[in-house]
Amino acid sequence: MKPVKYIRVFEGKSNNAHLIEFDNGKQYIVKFLKENQKRVLINEWIGYCIARYMQLPVPPSRIVEIPHSFLKEMNHTDNIIYTPQQFASLYIPDCKNGHELTNPNVVNTENLAGIILLDYWLHNTDRTRKNILYKEIAPNEQQLFIIDQADLFGSSNWTTQDLLTLSQRLLKSYTHELLSGFIEEEEQFYRNIQVIKAIPSLLLKEILDFAPVEWGLTAEEKENLLHILEFRRESVLTGNIKKFIREKYLPFKNNKE
Repeated sequence: MKPVKYIRVFEGKSNNAHLIEFDNGKQYIVKFLKENQKRVLINEWIGYCIARYMQLPVPPSRIVEIPHSFLKEMNHTDNIIYTPQQFASLYIPDCKNGHELTNPNVVNTENLAGIILLDYWLHNTDRTRKNILYKEIAPNEQQLFIIDQADLFGSSNWTTQDLLTLSQRLLKSYTHELLSGFIEEEEQFYRNIQVIKAIPSLLLKEILDFAPVEWGLTAEEKENLLHILEFRRESVLTGNIKKFIREKYLPFKNNKE
């Protein structure tokens, strides 16, 4: 799959989401390694692979190759650290984000507890209304998608020391509260905890090993990431979610009713 046309950059805090058309006739949002975002590609890759395994609503994504010569056609390429391979997510047109559509009728509510669980497990500090998308699939019916896993483990520029000191407190995310308002049964949280705990450690290792070498993840960092993933799902996740249910989900649900 090769890029054939640069379309535009999505304006944002990082200007690192570029819409590019490929020779398969589809458009993808492509992210690059940047000086102040050296973990952005590995974060996106880890978040995507685990979300897909959990059958969460993420756009189909893949590792692509953007030739260095193609950068000349792009905007906002300052501070890009060029690597042969980048991370690309299929562009889903005609969506509205959580700011643009404030009263959606979400049809895939069975996925929402899993999204919150994923964010707590991977310590995603940037689940905002801008990175949940609503795609209208029928009159007054929307399918929800999540995008942008760039700030897993607290940052798109984390260090090994950061991994060892990740917070175990509740995340500050009003979006999580909004999502929880669609969750009909508390049991959905616990079912997703079991899904996460059943993910084989070998699969997590393979996800890390498949990341291109040029993305800069060392063998030691892979080992530390695997340790953190296993520690958080076994020793942190259940306590976090019980607290979330008690302090966020149940009060929000009761007020809504």
